[in-house]
Amino acid sequence: MVNYLKQYLKNTARTPQSEPLPKQVANSAGGYSFAVDDWTRLDRFLVLGSEGGSYYAKERKLTAENAAAVKACIAVDGPRVVARIAAVSLAGRAPKNDPALLALALCFALGDEATKRAAAEALPQVCRIGTHLLHFAEYVNGLRGWGRGLRRAVGTWYTGKPARDVAFQAVKYANRDGWTHRDLLRLAHPQPPTEEHQVVFNYIAKGWPGVGDEPHPLEAARVIWATERAKATTDKTTLIALLREYKLQREMLPTPALADPAVWEALLPNLGLTALIRNLGNLSKIGLLATDRPDIIDSVIVQITSQEGLRKARIHPIAVLTALMTYKNGHGVKGKGVWQPVPKVVDALDAAFYKAFGNVEPANKRLLLALDVSGSMTMGSIAGIQGLTPRVGSAAMALVTAATEPNYTLLGFSHELVEVPITPRMRLDQAVAAIDNIPMGGTDCALPMLWAAKHRAQVDTFVVYTDSETWAGAVHPVQALRDYREQSGIPARLLVVGMVANAFSIADPNDAGMLDVVGFDTATPQLISDFARE
Repeated sequence: MVNYLKQYLKNTARTPQSEPLPKQVANSAGGYSFAVDDWTRLDRFLVLGSEGGSYYAKERKLTAENAAAVKACIAVDGPRVVARIAAVSLAGRAPKNDPALLALALCFALGDEATKRAAAEALPQVCRIGTHLLHFAEYVNGLRGWGRGLRRAVGTWYTGKPARDVAFQAVKYANRDGWTHRDLLRLAHPQPPTEEHQVVFNYIAKGWPGVGDEPHPLEAARVIWATERAKATTDKTTLIALLREYKLQREMLPTPALADPAVWEALLPNLGLTALIRNLGNLSKIGLLATDRPDIIDSVIVQITSQEGLRKARIHPIAVLTALMTYKNGHGVKGKGVWQPVPKVVDALDAAFYKAFGNVEPANKRLLLALDVSGSMTMGSIAGIQGLTPRVGSAAMALVTAATEPNYTLLGFSHELVEVPITPRMRLDQAVAAIDNIPMGGTDCALPMLWAAKHRAQVDTFVVYTDSETWAGAVHPVQALRDYREQSGIPARLLVVGMVANAFSIADPNDAGMLDVVGFDTATPQLISDFARE
């Protein structure tokens, strides 16, 4: 009886965050949080990655910790891991595909036979383009040898696609990470299923025998012929004609040609939305995307603001946010290349960021959106994007929900509550700049609930964007939430948006009214709405 009483009192008393509650673990900041399970950490790694590390962990350490969680999940249920990797990758829910490629390589290296079979089946879904496959080859090469099953899976990647698609991948993504398609064909030894495959495989293995004036008689080989012809010609008219007829991509053209505005104008219809967003600065730099070319501007705006186009191209909101932050600055990340930003294009990128999350159904509940602006949120980067700290990313994420919900309060906190000078009416780049200028401090994740109790605010769901490295408070967040529930009579919920791929959360896993989700997962805004709506 005494033990039960002690546990009850410890759970309901106001315990400082420097002391643990039952089932809590020490976090990296000197306080205590709940440990997320390996499956939650798998999700965090697949979406957020570990590039750039965090405030408390270097990139190498954070990657090793996440890899250990992936390994633990593989040991429990490898096919489930493969299914999760494929689901996140195929839906474009992560900013980068690299964590999924590493996790899939680990499944090949450490999984049982069922896991390896599942990984082989998932390989074309996760490695959708040539650059993915070549990155994957480098990952898997560092983890294990090239066994028969893996060679067969790689061979199937080539034989399972139409010959023209293989040819396109071969000329667009010739090499990555020191690997070429020739290397993989020599490892896998796939048997060409058609005559067209045979011609394409011969090109990959031996090169093109020579460029004649006439297109290759086989349809699948014509993109190869056109690419080789484009590299060999010195006549701009011929180059542009090849580009338009065979829908050649930027990577298939000789580098000097990319300094010509006429070449870029011919490229635009077939550029692809990902490449278009990445090259907005180049288009402005060469004078093609300028106020005296309203036809080009209007065409670009239509493309980058098409919600269906964004979905089909799997454009992640981070890709749009990165393009927005770079383009509006008028120069590249390292200062190379200068251009005059077009305001209408900046506004279009702002609109595209919200559209990239898809349609979000509002919960129509009373939400308190609380941004952790403490010091630990200012270090590291989301998915390795320079300048995109967890704190900046959390502001961008919160604006998506704020733009959706009619009834919300937006606050910031560190060791004290601070004013967050942003609203959904602001342009995204302005909001990012505003949040980045807030003074930092320690972390007390209980403050949003304490504020609501003090001000008798009516809150159905607290949404806290944080790394859960809380330590500075006199009471734990879960205790503050339970006090708020009792005082207000509202069965308030707590949704924790994890902005770093670490092992911690302020949400109690045994409380059905609390939930962990991953920051910058494209599914997160709808998950927030669904959870708030019960």
